[in-house]
Amino acid sequence: QVQLVESGGGLVQAGGSLRLSCAASGSINSINAMGWYRQAPGKQRELVASITSRGRTTYADSLKGRFTISRDNVKNTVFLQMNNVKPEDTAVYYCNADVVVRSTYASGNYWGQGTQVTVSS
Repeated sequence: QVQLVESGGGLVQAGGSLRLSCAASGSINSINAMGWYRQAPGKQRELVASITSRGRTTYADSLKGRFTISRDNVKNTVFLQMNNVKPEDTAVYYCNADVVVRSTYASGNYWGQGTQVTVSS
């Protein structure tokens, strides 16, 4: 019923920038929080940043000042601007959204398939 599709991942050199996008589509009535998580090899998935429908943001402490989350509520899209990236930012980045489904008004939590970000030193 609801799909999240990420884009924008790839290979970038340390110190460079990358912008991830995630578009939600399907039977959507509204979207509450949207966010980005990441999972590096051998590590648990961790929160990168989240944003409410009103624009309130939350960041992982270690990423404040380098990453910026934003969203376009009309296009049901969330973005992650990654600046001054470091090799330790290498991970699969996943989009997440709390969606109210149009037909049933039921709330559900949805994940994208992930996009690989690799930072070379």
